[in-house]
Amino acid sequence: MVKMLREGVWEIECGSVNAYLADDDGTVTLVDAGTPRDEPTIRAAVADVGYALADIERVLITHYDIDHVGALAALDLDAEIYIGAGDRGFVIGDEKPPLGNTKGAFQRVTGAFFTPPAGEVTGVADGDTVGSSTVYHTPGHTPGHVAYVSESLSVAFVGDLVRERDGSLAPSPKPISYDIERVRDSIEYLADAEPPVEVIAMGHGVPFNSEGAVRLAELGEQIARH
Repeated sequence: MVKMLREGVWEIECGSVNAYLADDDGTVTLVDAGTPRDEPTIRAAVADVGYALADIERVLITHYDIDHVGALAALDLDAEIYIGAGDRGFVIGDEKPPLGNTKGAFQRVTGAFFTPPAGEVTGVADGDTVGSSTVYHTPGHTPGHVAYVSESLSVAFVGDLVRERDGSLAPSPKPISYDIERVRDSIEYLADAEPPVEVIAMGHGVPFNSEGAVRLAELGEQIARH
């Protein structure tokens, strides 16, 4: 199922996780890529919007997790792929998540179902720009987790930094994060940047298509008080 969040930005509902599609000044951009089983869902959603997979020229990945990178190989896109530098090695297969971390061990297990994409994967760092988006390094959920903030599209693609719960934003939970304190620090960091966006597009839950920056600021203030 695909839903327009605002002009040029669409949510692709992939069961338990969200991917997104954006027309970034004429460059069709996929944000995150669901699980290995979500290739047909993403393909159908792209067609519903009026594009073909061949139209996708850029892929922004918020982090390495099987439900955010799983369909990359199956989609077989002729597109530039970007991911936080700290997670790049996991995606291309040069590194394995650490067994000494509970989340890392889980990633090792689910990695058996992941096929690295054939195309070039570029690592990005805090402050980099990709198209209209500024990259914010927001580690904690994973070491290389990033958010992509586009002022021109008025959207922040925040991956699993936060999730929607009962109509509010909440930090990524401790059991599925490398370091919950770094998650909280990253939320404060992004909130302090005051991104002027209406849409907060997260990996899990219902995205907010208005007052996104306000909601993020409220969560940042709540974390700072505790």
